[in-house]
Amino acid sequence: MEVASVASDFRQWDELIPDALGLIFKNLSLKEMLTVIPMVCKSWGKAVLGPYCWQEIDIEEWSERCPEPQHLDRMIQMLISRSCGSLRKLCVSGLKNDMIFSFIAEHSNSLQTLSLPRSEISDSIVEQTIGRLSHITFLDLSYCGKISFRALEVIGKNCKLLVKLFRNMHPVDTVGMPIADDEANAIAATMPRLKHLELAYHVISTQSALQILKSCPELELLDLRGCWGVKIDDEKYLEKKFPKVKVLGPLVEDFYEGNEWDDNSFYSDASSEYLAWEFVDDDEDFDDDEDFDDDMWDGDGRLEQLELRFYQGNEHETEGGFGWPPSP
Repeated sequence: MEVASVASDFRQWDELIPDALGLIFKNLSLKEMLTVIPMVCKSWGKAVLGPYCWQEIDIEEWSERCPEPQHLDRMIQMLISRSCGSLRKLCVSGLKNDMIFSFIAEHSNSLQTLSLPRSEISDSIVEQTIGRLSHITFLDLSYCGKISFRALEVIGKNCKLLVKLFRNMHPVDTVGMPIADDEANAIAATMPRLKHLELAYHVISTQSALQILKSCPELELLDLRGCWGVKIDDEKYLEKKFPKVKVLGPLVEDFYEGNEWDDNSFYSDASSEYLAWEFVDDDEDFDDDEDFDDDMWDGDGRLEQLELRFYQGNEHETEGGFGWPPSP
């Protein structure tokens, strides 16, 4: 009787409610979430398909090693669909087309944090879709070379809650370029609630930097490292005029770490790590908007005819043929 009484005081893991399981699973890696958890038991597999596990999606590290754009698009679609409209945070690097940005905007009305460094999105798609992302408070568009002041201006007009913006540039992309204040002026004119702004390696003038400081009264940090067009001869003037703001730069000190600015550094081990993830799909690549229809998704929010395979290095596949890692 005592043993039965003690056992009844403990709840089985497979009996936990989905939102509790979601909180636990969030501490696992992406690989574990997609390959290990679904194999443990039916209740865990069901929980990992639901929105509680995907309110925050951070695949930035994985996406930096993803050599195939269509694989990245399919991963984003699959995970966002699982969030069922409850997505609050998305971090992904290197979007290769406007279509996938449009998909993100259409299915992420609750999004608050959006990090898209190194993405090839255009001004026009931002202008068309940013109204659906009006709840964003943090935005990272660093190293996005195809957008300009037009995108920043419409972002400022629509995202009134924005308090943190990263718009850093790669020094190789801006070296030798003439002064261009259009982006800085767009920020100053439309983003008065900013508290944290990073503009490293932008070719802007002292006047536009001061205009940002004057127009953003809540600003706490302004990163101007590598902005060689900004000439601040009297630091005491800044301290007196803007006492609440910490201004970094334009001098760069201890900012270059390892291969941080080396584009190839993100893909150096792609052959060994990324290839552990293989998407297998018999369909053609997405060519038009029809490829984003709901018909592509099955009832569990996964792409039909899409397999996610996991291999351990060069080891042979298991008897099942999929090389699944052992369940915990």
